[in-house]
Amino acid sequence: MPPDYVPASTAPIPVPTELMQVSPSGLTSEQVGPRAAQTSYSAKAAQENLRGAAARVDAAWAQFLPRLTGTARYTRLSGYTVPSAGTIVATNAPPGPINPLALPPMTGFQAVALAFPIVLDNWLLQANITVPISDYFLRINQNYTAAGHSADAYRFDMIVQRATAASNGKIAYYTWLQARGAIIVAVQTLNDQRTHLKDAQNQFTVGNASRADVLRAETQVASAELALERARNLADLSEKQLRIAMHASDSEVFVPGENLDSPLPPFVGNVKQLTLEAIASRYELRSIEANVASARETVNATKAGYYPQVSAFADAIEGNPNPRRFPATQDWFGTWDVGAQIIWSPNDTYTTKSQLADAESRVSALEAQRGVTRDGIEVEVVQMYQAVKEADFSIETSKRELASAIEAARVARELFNNGRATATTLTDAETDLTRARLDLLNAQVAARTARVRLDHALGRDLRPFVTP
Repeated sequence: MPPDYVPASTAPIPVPTELMQVSPSGLTSEQVGPRAAQTSYSAKAAQENLRGAAARVDAAWAQFLPRLTGTARYTRLSGYTVPSAGTIVATNAPPGPINPLALPPMTGFQAVALAFPIVLDNWLLQANITVPISDYFLRINQNYTAAGHSADAYRFDMIVQRATAASNGKIAYYTWLQARGAIIVAVQTLNDQRTHLKDAQNQFTVGNASRADVLRAETQVASAELALERARNLADLSEKQLRIAMHASDSEVFVPGENLDSPLPPFVGNVKQLTLEAIASRYELRSIEANVASARETVNATKAGYYPQVSAFADAIEGNPNPRRFPATQDWFGTWDVGAQIIWSPNDTYTTKSQLADAESRVSALEAQRGVTRDGIEVEVVQMYQAVKEADFSIETSKRELASAIEAARVARELFNNGRATATTLTDAETDLTRARLDLLNAQVAARTARVRLDHALGRDLRPFVTP
């Protein structure tokens, strides 16, 4: 033997049945699902997207209001010498036709320079209202409707994210139970191998087994010990994944609240009925349909670029001096104006044509995506339906497999101890027993996770998150 060789232990270790012991106050999948949905970062991101979409709806509604603007301005002009605008002849004679021969004494004429005063301090208060008449019919209503459909799509997405988080949380829960059950199977396998090693040592002592049989049994013990360590690591990892799914603290103690041995109710339904249910219930399709409706309204709004823009406006000005008053005087004076205008540019026709093609292509792409999603849902329903049926059938076959494997291992051990079977026969029987234990555990978990996935495929998991 190598100098560092340490004989394998043959003492059995206690089977940790408490790992799968159910507590009335223990954790269940129905508790995990809502917590995972409530704390999901993906659901929170979808909720924020919905909040942004709602804000865009409000912004689109505000476009229906006439546009009001107000201006308050002060301007200081630089001073300069005002040039003369010419001269005029002035007289102090009384008003009326002038007859130089009949003028009273002391009446005279004088030349007066003509100039306009400049007001250096300018104050202006102005209010404007613009009513986009044509946009009400061609653009604003379409944009508002498009924003509403887009908000509906984000709301559907948020519900889908919450339901997905809940389903993933439930699957993480059953994966955690599966990993804990795998530890029990690994301990049972290790004890079987240690019993095998002890029996091989006894048979070697009495000459019914070779040294190779003992060494092979020790190899099987070492392999079982490694499998147990891996099972423990996997259980720790699955528990961490479960905590992350619920965002639970490390101090929270997890105890199973569901028994994997409890029977499941038979699943009722056929593929055709379930497919119709999924098509009618899945919010992924509703989200795409809402986006299609939004894109179509965007197409209609884009077409407004082909037409002139008609608007009405009104202004009120209070200025010191008022810019409409001539000559300028340093006092406050108010004026107003109303009018209508038509604006059209031939360049908009070419721009609109490109924008319209882009918007129409998005509609077509979304419609194609709807078809892809619908096809994927139909395939998903069939796969999950078959998974449920297969898992339910697997539970029954695994129970029979385990019962026969237990009996075969018992008989093989007795035959080996009586010198009537080889170590290889016993090893094969023990391997079959381990596989049968794992098959039953995996089938029990698969039956539950398949139901969770089928509920998700049918859209049934959306119901708790749909507000009336």
